[in-house]
Amino acid sequence: MLVVEQNANMALSIADRGYVLQTGRIVLEGKASELAGHEELRRAYLGR
Repeated sequence: MLVVEQNANMALSIADRGYVLQTGRIVLEGKASELAGHEELRRAYLGR
């Protein structure tokens, strides 16, 4: 199942894996738990 969601925290909390797209390209992928702790992703998309 593919979920497209603006609320990254919520999406990562229910997902097994995640993909971050930028201008139509996958720039980051991995286990949701690992992505939630990724520093660059947290700053850019999670507001932390």
